Amino acid sequence: MRIEIVAVGTELLLGQIADTNSRWMGEHLAAIGVASHFHQAVGDNQERIVLALRTALARSDGVIVCGGLGPTHDDITRDAIAEVMNVPLERDDGVVEKIRALFSSRGREMPDSNLRQADVPVGAVVIPQTKGTAPGLVCPVGHKVVYAVPGVPYEMSDMFDRAIAPDLVGRMADRGETTGVIASRVIRTWGMSESGLAETLADHIDHLDAAPQRAGGPAGTQRAGGAATVAFLASGIEGIKVRVTVRGADAEVASALLDEEEARIRDILTAAAGDVVFGVDDEAIEDAVARALAVDGLTVGLAESLTGGLAASRLVNVPGASRWFRGSVVSYASEVKFSVLGVPEGPVVSEEAARAMADGARRVLGADVGLSITGVAGPDPQDDQPPGTVFVGLARPGSDTESFAFTVPGDRDRVRQYATIAALDLLRRTVGRPPGGRVGSGSAR
Repeated sequence: MRIEIVAVGTELLLGQIADTNSRWMGEHLAAIGVASHFHQAVGDNQERIVLALRTALARSDGVIVCGGLGPTHDDITRDAIAEVMNVPLERDDGVVEKIRALFSSRGREMPDSNLRQADVPVGAVVIPQTKGTAPGLVCPVGHKVVYAVPGVPYEMSDMFDRAIAPDLVGRMADRGETTGVIASRVIRTWGMSESGLAETLADHIDHLDAAPQRAGGPAGTQRAGGAATVAFLASGIEGIKVRVTVRGADAEVASALLDEEEARIRDILTAAAGDVVFGVDDEAIEDAVARALAVDGLTVGLAESLTGGLAASRLVNVPGASRWFRGSVVSYASEVKFSVLGVPEGPVVSEEAARAMADGARRVLGADVGLSITGVAGPDPQDDQPPGTVFVGLARPGSDTESFAFTVPGDRDRVRQYATIAALDLLRRTVGRPPGGRVGSGSAR
């Protein structure tokens, strides 16, 4: 069963508020196995709302309309639905009394404008309010359905859970459809381009698209080819995300399928490009650094010039960071590099300076591992190096201090942000690596 979401409100189109409701509903529709192939946003205009509804009904089995059920003149979702149903609006006295009672319980008199919220398209069923004044609606349109819910998030989610989800499950059962669960997992990577990831995974994706129905693992994990899909999302300073989506009979089966697909993708990427996967879902690069340091019980100290404390700020986002993060010396001025970190006099945007900064961070902060970042954010060159030049130094037990050089794109802010995640990724890859082992990002000196 396919359900389309239509978000109503001119404020959405003007960018005055973010449409978090559609995201929430998309996630919760997937949790009951309902596909949502299209989302629309439309302003407070009856003609355009009607067009949006008719378009949605032409390509989906039902629609959830969110917003436009309030008491003011621009709340016209009820009118638009009635037009699509080709029926008049009829005032529901029971709804009027509930709204009046709500106002009375708050010591207020109900304004006449709230009577609009009791207008119901003939043939529709009211979803009672429990948290506000505007009731929701279940509106049959031929063999399809339009649900209408308020735009207030906690009212919307309450009606979805109480009325829409159970109604959808019942409709799917009547159609002979299994509900199941649609679940996704995001595999987070750093160090490969989006096109590079796509090329590396192309054969696996073709296999998923073309494979006939096959059994896989325990009973209940059988799936058809195409039940697992892979997509890519370039996320700028957070790397490239690989989203895997599966459909399973229940949450347990879906989780097992995700585990299987994640393991396959990790194996393919590791064989092709090394350790480019640093986390899944909401795990950030700093979480991966924390895990890597914890394996050997190591502590880390930073020396930051180019990034001005951004790397330290990310590391302290991790709960319990005080166990392994010693601190950061933000040595922005060259004199601080010389006097505090012991960097020799000379160019400070260089491999030599990066190594000296890493040694200094380890010494000054009493850390097992020292990580340094120096470079040129721009817009002007420095020490004969162009904007975007980054040098990272790494000092660790049992190994000569190393430096890594790379170039990152963007304006001043993006150079600093890219340099931060690139340096933290180098730290993640390098902790636990034998001295002289391959890192796979940047160039070691």
